[in-house]
Amino acid sequence: MANENVYDPNLTLDEIVFENRNKEYGAYDLRHQYPKLLTKSFIVGTALFLIAALSPFIYLTIKRLTEPEKQEVKADLVEILQEDKVIEQPKEEEPPPPPPPKEEEKIEIIQNVVPEPVKAPKIETPPPPISKQLETTTGLVNQEGVKAPAYTPPPPPPSTGTKASTAEVKPQVSDTQVYTEVEQTAEFPGGINAFRNKVSSNFDGSAMNGDEGTVKTEITFVVERDGSITDVKASGGNSDFNAEAIRTIKSIKNKWTPAKINGQSVRYRFRLPLTMNFEG
Repeated sequence: MANENVYDPNLTLDEIVFENRNKEYGAYDLRHQYPKLLTKSFIVGTALFLIAALSPFIYLTIKRLTEPEKQEVKADLVEILQEDKVIEQPKEEEPPPPPPPKEEEKIEIIQNVVPEPVKAPKIETPPPPISKQLETTTGLVNQEGVKAPAYTPPPPPPSTGTKASTAEVKPQVSDTQVYTEVEQTAEFPGGINAFRNKVSSNFDGSAMNGDEGTVKTEITFVVERDGSITDVKASGGNSDFNAEAIRTIKSIKNKWTPAKINGQSVRYRFRLPLTMNFEG
């Protein structure tokens, strides 16, 4: 009879635990397959972690390999044509018409002519008969004489009043209105050529594709009363060129000398045509 307390040293722990038991039960199979499942899970989990960690680097490497080569764009500022107006010059004011010749004032002199008295013709009446004369009583009788016409003094001559002096009244200057015609235009420090050089040096040609050729636009902006720039707009046909031109103008922080009317600073709209040539 074999000793039941003696175990075969070649048996595993699972075989020892489940000896003389139903090994078809699920617990024995799970314990028997556990090392293999653990190893497989570890390998699969490690592989998924490596894929998740390395996927950004793989994506960037593929994108870098498939990215087309960059083309250098050469942007040169083309000299502005002479026929393009840089700014609107103020119109020369026509000289005022000469004043009409001054007419001498006519003073009407009214003469007061007093008519000369004319003696009334003496009417001789025949004396009454003697019988009547004897009946009358002689004496002094007050008789009312003929009144002379009342003297009316002549009216005074019309007074020559002093004419009101007409002084030239200058038009009032608005602080909010944007003018296009002024007496003194706005100026950039160093002149308009210095402003063009600023635009050329600050313009970023990488915003363009490089095959546009010659591109034109007209830039307008308002030079404020303090010399700053506002309301920058571009009216060209290429939207990318317009956007970069607006950005370039806004990046120039130099103060302008404001435009003036009657010696007062006013808001002035400045126009600048811009032409550039792009070669791929």
